[in-house]
Amino acid sequence: QVQLVESGGGLVQAGGSLRLSCAAFGVPFSLIRMGWYRQAPGKQRDMVARITTGGDTYYADSVKGRFTISRDNAKNTVYLQMNSLKPEDTAVYYCHTISEARVYWGQGTQVTVSS
Repeated sequence: QVQLVESGGGLVQAGGSLRLSCAAFGVPFSLIRMGWYRQAPGKQRDMVARITTGGDTYYADSVKGRFTISRDNAKNTVYLQMNSLKPEDTAVYYCHTISEARVYWGQGTQVTVSS
């Protein structure tokens, strides 16, 4: 059974940092692309960052230079390091992947940035 389990969210002041983690179970982790999405209240879920099996990374314009996605294939885990956080980064953050043509999401972790 495939599971994506996020952790690391919380409340932080503007300018602060958080690191999110997503542990993947039941998937061939080293063979799949991983991504982070976020959804603020009343808004659609948008891509934040993604990382390929080869380690290539892509970011939404709004987080470039502040967020870094990385992966540890030995631990089946993908990370999102978030620096210089802004109130507009407040959202539920979801881990995402596609394996064997099926889409998987984590349960989400809340990130709240106070001004």
